Amino acid sequence: MQLLPMRGPAKTLPNVQSLRCKECGRDYPLEPIYVCDFCFGPLEVAYDYDAAAKNMSRESIQDGPPTIWRYDQLLPVSRENAVDIGAGMTPLLKADNLGRELGLNNLWIKNDAANPTHSFKDRVVSVAATKALEFEFDTIACASTGNLAGATAAHGAKAGMKTIVFLPADLERGKILGAAIFGSVVLVNGNYDQVNRLCSELGDDRHWAFVNINMRPYYSEGSKSLSFEIAEQLGWHAPEHIIVPVASGSLFTKVHKGLNEFAQLGIIDGADTKMHIAQPAGCSPVATAFVDGQTHPKPVIPDTIAKSLAIGSPADGFYTVSIANKTGGSATIVPEDEVVEGMTLLAETEGIFTETAGGVVISALRRLVREGAIGPDEETVALITGTGLKTLEAIADSVETKTIEPNVQSFDEIVTKAAVS
Repeated sequence: MQLLPMRGPAKTLPNVQSLRCKECGRDYPLEPIYVCDFCFGPLEVAYDYDAAAKNMSRESIQDGPPTIWRYDQLLPVSRENAVDIGAGMTPLLKADNLGRELGLNNLWIKNDAANPTHSFKDRVVSVAATKALEFEFDTIACASTGNLAGATAAHGAKAGMKTIVFLPADLERGKILGAAIFGSVVLVNGNYDQVNRLCSELGDDRHWAFVNINMRPYYSEGSKSLSFEIAEQLGWHAPEHIIVPVASGSLFTKVHKGLNEFAQLGIIDGADTKMHIAQPAGCSPVATAFVDGQTHPKPVIPDTIAKSLAIGSPADGFYTVSIANKTGGSATIVPEDEVVEGMTLLAETEGIFTETAGGVVISALRRLVREGAIGPDEETVALITGTGLKTLEAIADSVETKTIEPNVQSFDEIVTKAAVS
């Protein structure tokens, strides 16, 4: 079902052609719509790559701002009036310690917890909020598993928009409070899929910019900046492997799209990256479909510690499975008890405290190495999409502290003896 038409005219950009159905290829105007009227396929932004190539080069990118907006020729809005709180250009770190632990000589961590609201969602919302202002919406909203709520509320505040975000009531407290500080939070007694259905119904008769519903074709394009940065930070080439945490599948598909766009424009020589799906056992419809040789994931009821990945009916699941197959990638279903193991391993080797989704990625990486899917010298990037400070509940029972009296004797009795025993 389409939402209400836009409230303002779309700005004409030479690099942006239309919205295009991913299934039947029909073109639509650049409006806040997201579903094809003919076949009900999803809409995505179509670009004029010849026009983009005239204004985009390695040099122009490096001369741009140190944010996602250095890549605006491959985004659906211009940097001119961007709602920008500094998303992007997060560290790509050589993970030598973790690499030695796993037997990898060329391992990198893309740490998107370094974004302003500490997750990759700042990328997508920066684009969606900019487009929402262009459409003259005054309210921005979302359905979220946590990180998106914080990013939407923060960018809404920066844009001067009214903000309302919808979250499952059982989410981690850090994610709820991290969104509530910026704007209005509504907690829903239900899982994410139920929250999303509610927001779809609300969007039918409210002139709101739902970033991941009626603004989804624009919003999802922001994820491409992650792969643009990886290629740039590696010295203008694509890695051999990328491991991606999968919820709806949107991030996975756009990371792949971004690498191929860079190759099409000649900014990198090629995009032969193997794309690997990582999902927790308690919500693994996409990974299960891949492993079982199916093309369409079957919906599940999520029951996982990795709540940011708890989407039981993934909108881009079909496309994710297709890309993993096409690129020679894989899918890993991570047992729930290995999620915290992955978080701990990354923290103890590289000093990075990731949220549960990152624990899924690191545990999936470990399994891929053990199974021989990634060779010792193959260049590999693991995506860390959010900070562990938002998911403290996950590690509360697995970390250890010691309490002593303020004297040396107490220290020696409790700490020193424990260290040598």
